Amino acid sequence: MASLDGKVAVVTGGARGLGAAICRMLAREGAYPVIADVRDELAHELASELGEGAFPVHFDVSNAESIASGIEAVMRRYGRIDILVNNAGTDVTKPIEELSLEDFDRIVAVNLRAPFLTTKAVLPAMMQRGSGSIVNIVSTAAKRAWAEASAYHASKWGLLGLSHAMHVEARAKGVKVTAVVAGGMRTGFLYERFPDIDSETLQPPENVAETVRFVLMQPPETVVPEVMAIPMRETSWP
Repeated sequence: MASLDGKVAVVTGGARGLGAAICRMLAREGAYPVIADVRDELAHELASELGEGAFPVHFDVSNAESIASGIEAVMRRYGRIDILVNNAGTDVTKPIEELSLEDFDRIVAVNLRAPFLTTKAVLPAMMQRGSGSIVNIVSTAAKRAWAEASAYHASKWGLLGLSHAMHVEARAKGVKVTAVVAGGMRTGFLYERFPDIDSETLQPPENVAETVRFVLMQPPETVVPEVMAIPMRETSWP
């Protein structure tokens, strides 16, 4: 298996939930986790927990200028980015007739446009080096549909397609791109919208972080374009 020791890894939405679990996993493996999040206080708290190898960066993925500024800050500090995890996500639980255009645009901007922009920012240098890894956190929402999540489904189906397109283009230049299709997790992303959800049907975010670790530690000659990690009692998946 490949080593993550000394790798510079940007994790969007890295300050809590799955993003924080991924940052903790990266720190344990000796990588330098960049906690890229709009929640500055949480990002700094996590960086303090993880130690001097962690780097908190203000990152509003809905804003192209903020993405560019965040990537520039990482490059000034490290001179390179070895790993990008597009983890930041959002949703609004409303039926189509109540979903505003502003809500739709924001969900697509965070879940789909942002991975496009972050990838454009880091991919050329990765291709020039002939190495690097990009992991896109997708969802079972990219595989089937349920009510009151139309924009979320549109963005995640789009992200899965974008991820595979990135894989085709980047693979020829030595860069690995993977879609991690994650099932429900015990994080605020679900609890804040569904406070009565049965936790027993969900999985710890650390389990999905381990799937990301598995993907990132594949030998240089192997890439995993897509992998699914769901709870044993996942209700949104057969």
